Amino acid sequence: MRPVRTFAEALGAGVLVLDGGLSNQLEAQGCDLSDALWSARLLADGPEQIEAAHRAYVRAGARVLITSSYQATFEGFARRGTGRAEAARLLVRSVELARRAGEGATGEGATGGGEGAGAGAPGEVWVAASVGPYGAMLADGSEYRGRYGLSVGALERFHRPRIEVLAGAAPDVLALETVPDVVEAEALLRAVEGCGVPVWLSYTVGGGRTRAGQDLAEAFAVAAGNDQVVAVGVNCCDPAEAGDAVELAVAVTGKPAVVYPNSGERWDAGARDWRGDTAFDPARAVAWTGAGARLVGGCCRVGPTTIAALADALAGEGTDTG
Repeated sequence: MRPVRTFAEALGAGVLVLDGGLSNQLEAQGCDLSDALWSARLLADGPEQIEAAHRAYVRAGARVLITSSYQATFEGFARRGTGRAEAARLLVRSVELARRAGEGATGEGATGGGEGAGAGAPGEVWVAASVGPYGAMLADGSEYRGRYGLSVGALERFHRPRIEVLAGAAPDVLALETVPDVVEAEALLRAVEGCGVPVWLSYTVGGGRTRAGQDLAEAFAVAAGNDQVVAVGVNCCDPAEAGDAVELAVAVTGKPAVVYPNSGERWDAGARDWRGDTAFDPARAVAWTGAGARLVGGCCRVGPTTIAALADALAGEGTDTG
């Protein structure tokens, strides 16, 4: 069954644990993600793999599942020969798969060790429809640079059709995520107006600024006073930067923070591989929630085992277990 409470009600009741990186779990399941569509390709070629990945995170203790639509765009599908009607169907499927995984996993207990290891039987599970940045469609690492040379209006026109389809699939929230600059944030917030679904806004940051080099306080401020935005924060950044960003997001907007860093490794777009060592410490999450984070999880290279440890670390810290 679907959650009894709205997403806003659950957010007001305590901390919600997000899932981790979808792509790394799909790779752990043996999926080839070398296509430019990345995990979105499996919406057509392997939907059962996406559902299985979602279920692994529910078993790990995640209460919010982020859909596989991050890199799913009409333009990206068109390059693969997929028409608009079929692309829209695949976008809707991304929400349906996450919803089914959350409902189907209800009542499942922990499954033992390994990447599927969990924190016990799940309760309510909410679905966040991922709206990735324009740079994700380019598949060249542009989401870590921003400044595409497009206006707010042009970016709004790019995002709105996909947002309308995803909103129509009735997710609990839209995740405007991995946003590299203020221009795109403004475009996204304009594109979601009137869609009838709450949103969170999450920047990717580096050196205490947006990836485009803008002041982070000014970036967060675009969401202040916007009632549709239920949380503001950061994702796909170094875990060491998360704490300061959470404090700033809460101070600037007065809203709960969302935080889901990557493992600390660095994506090499040319080699299409990760470099460096992991630095994600689940114990840090206690400080994040103390600073005002209410949505806490992981991004790239953070798998179910780490999310299970994160859920355990937050147990007793006001975490909502459904």
